[in-house]
Amino acid sequence: MLENFSGATRVHVIVGDPIAQVKSPFGVTQAFESHGRDAICVPAHVAPADLSDWWAGTQRARNIDGLIVTVPHKFACTAFCDTLSERAAFLGTVNTVRRDEQGHWHGDMFDGLGYVRAMEKNGCMLKNKRALLVGAGGAGSAIAHSLVLAGVSELAIHDPDDQRRQSLIDRLNTLKLGKVIQGSPDPTGFDVAVNATPIGMKETDPTPIDTRKINSDMFVGCVITAPAITPLIAAARAKGCKTVTGADMFAQVRELMVNFLLEI
Repeated sequence: MLENFSGATRVHVIVGDPIAQVKSPFGVTQAFESHGRDAICVPAHVAPADLSDWWAGTQRARNIDGLIVTVPHKFACTAFCDTLSERAAFLGTVNTVRRDEQGHWHGDMFDGLGYVRAMEKNGCMLKNKRALLVGAGGAGSAIAHSLVLAGVSELAIHDPDDQRRQSLIDRLNTLKLGKVIQGSPDPTGFDVAVNATPIGMKETDPTPIDTRKINSDMFVGCVITAPAITPLIAAARAKGCKTVTGADMFAQVRELMVNFLLEI
């Protein structure tokens, strides 16, 4: 993969805090290579307080063509974009930004679309289903949006940040599609339950969804990639549930991000 790496190689940066857990640098670089592009993806560990200063310098490097954004910068990085896709503008969040030949930066958000594709690939049909989503952050907002567009009849959203949760609920209800309401960690009565928070990355974390109330008819998902099988997913599988993991999501999101970055 690196035998042709040189000063001509185009650079894409993935930025987050923390960053050690992300799988994107290797996977995205592989995807660039499979498309015959001399390009690489590298990680940048940047704290929120330093993000604006970091970006002011990073964008001046003329060989940087794109940016992949992870926790907790998906909302903040919208301010770095000259233009946004319709979905990114609606959500106020981005996970991928590319630079055009004129030097303008265009942002989009693929977490939700990729997650729904992963769910459907793993056997979850969302039309007219009741769904519970825990987490209204960058990824959670995008997943909520895509669940509504996929035709769920009801979406309950739980997040400890009352303002963030209610803002998302109110925006989604303007679409006048499925009903969007406030939820809780209790999955009782839902067909689908998804964790879109970092809760579960540490061994000491509680489960973000009450696993005692999960039954075998539910479809359960989690966005976390490390560990590969979170306690939530392990508990759901033990009860016979179909599931989708963070790695399943990443495979779908990576394709969407790479296609966007390469303008395929």
